[in-house]
Amino acid sequence: MITSKEFVERLKSMRPNCYMHGQLIQRDDPRMMTSMKDILMTFDLVDDPGYKDFITATSHLTGKTINRFTHIHQTVDDLLKKQMMTRVLSRLSGTCIQRCMGVDMMNALSVVTKEADDKNGGKTEYYERFKAFCKEFQEKDMVGAAAQTDVKGDRLLRPHEQADPDLYMRVVERNAKGVVVRGCKVHTTVGPYCDELIVTPCRTLTKEEGDWSICFSIPADTKGVHMLIEAANPTPRKAFPAEVEKHGIAHSVTIFDDVLVPWDRVFLDQDPQLGGRAALLFALYHRHSYTGCKPAYTDILMGTTALIAEVSGIEKEQHVRHKLAEMISIAELVYAAGIAAAHTATKASSGTMIPNVIYCNVGRKHAGVNIYHEYDTLCDICGGQPQTMPYEEEYADPKWRAYLDKYFARKKDVSPEIVHRAFRLAQDLIAGPVASNMQIAGVHGGGSPIMEDIAILGNYPIEEKKNIARRLAGIPEKEIKPKEPKK
Repeated sequence: MITSKEFVERLKSMRPNCYMHGQLIQRDDPRMMTSMKDILMTFDLVDDPGYKDFITATSHLTGKTINRFTHIHQTVDDLLKKQMMTRVLSRLSGTCIQRCMGVDMMNALSVVTKEADDKNGGKTEYYERFKAFCKEFQEKDMVGAAAQTDVKGDRLLRPHEQADPDLYMRVVERNAKGVVVRGCKVHTTVGPYCDELIVTPCRTLTKEEGDWSICFSIPADTKGVHMLIEAANPTPRKAFPAEVEKHGIAHSVTIFDDVLVPWDRVFLDQDPQLGGRAALLFALYHRHSYTGCKPAYTDILMGTTALIAEVSGIEKEQHVRHKLAEMISIAELVYAAGIAAAHTATKASSGTMIPNVIYCNVGRKHAGVNIYHEYDTLCDICGGQPQTMPYEEEYADPKWRAYLDKYFARKKDVSPEIVHRAFRLAQDLIAGPVASNMQIAGVHGGGSPIMEDIAILGNYPIEEKKNIARRLAGIPEKEIKPKEPKK
């Protein structure tokens, strides 16, 4: 394992290929340092007694102690600890912990590469390639970005039907050195400050789409890779410094301009069925991660709602208590779904644990459809103050501070500064630069609610439920086989 300082030094040694506001930037640009604060935390907490038990793991490949963000889940306990780690660390950061992208992609590939070799009767070596890469990934304590979402073009057309075939990532050449890929991946969280871009398709594929079924990993500064950056960083505080201002998040539009991927980094090629399987498995693992981070973000919104109610003197009002009870129910039901998904997980031929499809998806769907309701609750309890507060320069000016302390006071036993700080936090959460990122990610991160519906309906034993109704209605029951998850 490495330290955060060593990680930053490694980023500084990489070829600059990130662009922001029209400029080519270094990976240790101050704006990126704010965005990657959550990532840095995952390196620095491994020796902390309060976190060490769940933020480290034992590699099934080498037997060494590794960062859990590089671990391949071998047991139910691994899935539970990953979920708990995600919730605890997301609470600390106040945003997305970000590093789950890489570990979720690695676990998906650990399953698919072995299934590909099994399917091909040992004629391919995808799993051996993956294991070699995984050892390196763990040994160097790498950060991986999940480069999955294609730009997709005309939504009514499949990848091979697009007017421009590059609108989904594809192989344009195969040669002795490897494959040459072309395309563009979007929403690449941690792209600007990752070691590796780990790539899979973003959807199921048909038999005509072998060129689009490519799975691979390459260093993020590989020749031909260009990243256009969007950073959601908090507004720096002037009068009331706080932890919330230290953590942001950045994403990239990641362009692959005829990029050569060496054969030892190609983990699947020309297999549409398993390419689609890789896409679905990453989504599944990532939705399980969301049963950790989304309850954490509800914890933050809930805690801020309760704090605003307390400083305003209304914490015992019944409408406030009912709203808090709703938020508690959302957080804990989502988390419980993740626990259930771990306890009903299955083991792949590679030995990797695969969380339950239904529980992962119902948990993620419950989180996604409720995120704006949670913001609505916080906004309702706050009133308009978070949006119309004076700038911090006025709070820092003694001429105006006295007036603001006098007229913004609430309960007599709560100091004006506490009131200011509470509402400034609410402002950051509701209307700050990070807020829009968290709101949209709360709905669409890991897949939009319609995708959870598809996964739920595609894997749920609905005929079994019909038989319950048939029996109660006196209608002959149908003979059914247990429904297996779709591959």
